Amino acid sequence: MKKILQWLIVILFVILIFWLGQRFGSKTVNRQVLSNSLIVRDIAELASLEVQGNASIKRSNISNNGDWTDNLKKVFAENTVWVSVPYTAKYGVDTDDKNFSVGVDGKNVLVRLPAPQLLSYELRLNAMETSAKKGWLMFSDDETYTDVQKQLYNESRGQLAANKIYLEQSKEKIRKILANYYAPMDLKVEVQFGDEAPKLLGSPMQ
Repeated sequence: MKKILQWLIVILFVILIFWLGQRFGSKTVNRQVLSNSLIVRDIAELASLEVQGNASIKRSNISNNGDWTDNLKKVFAENTVWVSVPYTAKYGVDTDDKNFSVGVDGKNVLVRLPAPQLLSYELRLNAMETSAKKGWLMFSDDETYTDVQKQLYNESRGQLAANKIYLEQSKEKIRKILANYYAPMDLKVEVQFGDEAPKLLGSPMQ
């Protein structure tokens, strides 16, 4: 609810500035808006990318190589566990005074932001699916499931944190929203993430 209210305030503020710019053609108003780094920071932080999917893992002591020892193990000593859990991941920027700035030089604006990262990762354990295959001499062990869940969390989180596609989508979403914010102003706006080269914002996208 708090995030929704923040978004509404930002949207109403942008609409107000656009209306004032159209009505009065005031460059002074635009200068005050573009130099308001707090508004730009809020926009960037609120423009998080949410991704949903399923993380799964299979752990087994069976190699399935077809030899007689492996087949014998399947009957008496197999211990195979499969776990699948839906997840929700959020990507975005975490700004502070050291890694964020808005530079203004005439009609040129440079917004510097930290590189996007995985901000949060949640496994929805209430929707978890599991299955197990046990040999005749093996018994159910709750600790095995707990250990597999921990491994699943660590491995899937690491994979998502390094997912270049989602990280790039996060950048594009931030650029799109900033382009809409600066659209009423006759300005050349560039956005720089981390140590990457700045990228010029194009026309706002719908």
